Amino acid sequence: MKLLSVNVGQARPVPYTSHPDGLTGIDKRPVEGPVMVSAPGPKGTAGSGLAGDAVCDLKHHGGDDQAVYAFAREDLDDWEHELGRTLANGCFGENITTDGLDVSGALIGERWRIGPAVVLQVTSGRIPCRTFQGHLGEPGWVRRFTRKAATGAYLRVIEPGEIRAGDAVEILHRPGHGVTAAMEFRATTTERELLPQLLAAGDDLHPEALAAARKYVAEQAR
Repeated sequence: MKLLSVNVGQARPVPYTSHPDGLTGIDKRPVEGPVMVSAPGPKGTAGSGLAGDAVCDLKHHGGDDQAVYAFAREDLDDWEHELGRTLANGCFGENITTDGLDVSGALIGERWRIGPAVVLQVTSGRIPCRTFQGHLGEPGWVRRFTRKAATGAYLRVIEPGEIRAGDAVEILHRPGHGVTAAMEFRATTTERELLPQLLAAGDDLHPEALAAARKYVAEQAR
C-alpha cells in the first residue's frame, strides 16, 4: 500500500461554486517533493491539513475532522471505465491518491501511518456537492456518485509530519466495529435507518455524523 500522489489545489474562480467570491480549491494537482501535514484547526475557521492547499468553502470543507481527503486509484480507474474518460490523480479533489488500499471500506477510527512520521485517522465519507459536479462536468454527477457510494475517506491528523508520493501506507489500527466510511456515507445520505449503527464508532466518527446518529436515535425513541 502506498501513496501514488499528494495533491494540492490553488483557489481559482469558477461559475459553479456557491462560495461568495466564486472561488474553489477543488482542482487538486500532484506535487513533487514533501508536503507538510498537520491539524488545521476547527471547521469553519480552518482549511486543509496540507500546506499550500486551498480550501475556500470553510463552512462545508476543511477543519480538523476533514483535514485530509483520500481516494483510491482503483476507484478512479473504475470511474474511468464507467465514464469513458481519463481521470488524473487529484481530479476528485482528493489530497492523497492511494494504491492497494480500500479507502471507502476503511473503518471509522482506522489509523494509517504514511511515510515515517504521519498518522491519520478515518472519520467519515465524502458527500458530493454541486462544486464537485461542476468541476467534473458530468450531468447528474451528485446522484451517480451517491449511488455508487465509493466515497473515499476524510481523515484527521493524529501525528503531523511530511508526506510525499511513493510513501508506504501502513494500517496501524482497525477498530472492532464494522462501521466503514462507505457505510457512514450511506447512513447520512440515502439509508438513514443505518444511523443507529454509526454509534458503535463513538467519538472516532466525524462530529456531525455522530450528532446526526444521536438525533435520529432520540427521535425514534419518542
